[in-house]
This record gives sequence, C-alpha cells and structure tokens, in this order.
Amino acid sequence: MKATERSGRLGVGIVGAGKVGPILGAALAGAGHAIVGISAISAESRDRAGAILPGVPIIDVPQLIERSELVILAVPENELLALVEGLAAAGAWQQGQLVLHTVAGLGTGVLAAAMAQGVIPLAVHPAMRFTGTSIDLARLSESYFAVTAPTPVQPIGQALVLEMGGEPVIIAEDDRAAYAEAIQVASTFSSAIVDQATGILGRINVASPGSLLAGLVRSSVEIALARATTPGAVEPGLTVFGTGPGSEGAVGAGPQGAEAPGAEAQGVTLHSSDSHPAGSTGEIPAEDTNDSDGAKEETSR
Repeated sequence: MKATERSGRLGVGIVGAGKVGPILGAALAGAGHAIVGISAISAESRDRAGAILPGVPIIDVPQLIERSELVILAVPENELLALVEGLAAAGAWQQGQLVLHTVAGLGTGVLAAAMAQGVIPLAVHPAMRFTGTSIDLARLSESYFAVTAPTPVQPIGQALVLEMGGEPVIIAEDDRAAYAEAIQVASTFSSAIVDQATGILGRINVASPGSLLAGLVRSSVEIALARATTPGAVEPGLTVFGTGPGSEGAVGAGPQGAEAPGAEAQGVTLHSSDSHPAGSTGEIPAEDTNDSDGAKEETSR
C-alpha cells in the first residue's frame, strides 16, 4: 500500500461506479483524500465515473485493492459477500486496510473473510436517495449516515462521515436489519403515495399534478418528521385536530383551516440532534442502495 503524501489522508479505492460510489469518492476527495482508482464495467458507469471523478483511473479490482488504504465496496447486497470472500481467497486484503461497505441491511459481519486477513471493517450507509450526479454532493450535507463498526474503530467511521459532510449515527450490528426496514418503508411509502395521488389528479385532467401536490407533500413530511424527532411537537401556526382516541389525526391550518384528509404519514427518525434540521433525513429505496456494477463482473476482470 502506498502512503499518501498528506498526514492523515488516505488513498481511497472505490469498487463500483453506480450512483453511490463515485459520489462518496468525490466527497472524500473534497476533504483531501486521494482517490487512487475506481472499478467500472458498463459504459454508463464509466461515463459516470469520468464525470464525477475526472482524471481518476479506472482499474481492475485486485489492483485497486493493492493500491488502497481505504476500500469502499459500493456494490449490491446480494453480491457483497461473494466479492469479499473471492478477494479473500485470492489473498488480496491487506493488514490494517480500512474496508467500508454501503449496504443498509448488513453490518460488519459480511466482511468476516476480509477481517480474518487483518482489515478494519466499517459498514456505512448514507440515508439518502442518490441520482448519481453532482447534485448528490450538496445533499450529503443534509443526510445522516448509519455507522456500524467495532467500538474501537467507530470514531474512524464517524470521522469519514463528517468529512463527507454528513451526520453519523451509530447503529448496532444486530439492528442493521431493522434500520434497513425503516429506510425501505420510508422510501417506498412516500414514493407510492405520491404516485397514487398524482395519478388520481392526472385522471381528472389536472395539469402538473406533481407541482400541485409539492407543497402539501413537503410540508406533511416535514411535520411528520418533526413530530418524530420531538414527540408532541407541532409546527407553529398549525393545529392538530382530533388527537384523542378514534380521531383521524388530521393537521389543519388552524380552527378555520381545511383539514388534510386521508391516512397519517409515518415518520422515521434516524437520529435526534438539535444541530441537524428537522426533515433533512434523506431516503433511499432498495434499488438505489448501491452501485449498479455487479461484483461477479468485477471479480472476473
């Protein structure tokens, strides 16, 4: 492994050039770390890597592992274990190397084969929806990251998150599945409800149904998240109607305001902090949790 020139800076290698990997690499590069390379298979992923990380070489996985002090495994959940174990079988992992994966539902246990060769394991999941464009870099500063790691190295994961502009929250190894479920529920529920509502408006020929609902949806989600962050809190100027048993729990603009009909949205709190704006927690559906390049393709190169 080559040491980086700046004290405390790491040589970072990224396995996977889908929507997540290049963005995290760009964020770490902005913090002063050196991106030594990225692996990419498809033309689309190569184009994305070139756009987000210009000048960073695209190299194969074994060479990438050899050059890196921090390896980011941004690959799908169903391919992560095979990737880790395949590289372990090839003797690719290095003593003292930091290995970080981005799968929501898995802790560090999936890295056991690499840990047996002396790596330092980190499971870090950004709770936001990625577009795979530079827009995501700004959104990182509004997002929380789930950090799972052995207690002595948790500060390393937290420091990396802070350098990327996010807010770290420790999630225990045994709680990763529940955390992933919460992320999935929040993202799937919100997307499905918006699709349903805009579809209804579209069928009655309402122009730009998304624009019509935008303010309502944002304010409803923000209120729900604020209520989850600070139990009993209600946005200033709003009155909660029917909060007793059997009530609908509707939120209106005041005694004379119209109530919002329908089911009450469910908020998910990842972390409570007065320093972080309410409602800023990102969401990420299952299909966007990791980069699209498959691990099997990567290891075959």
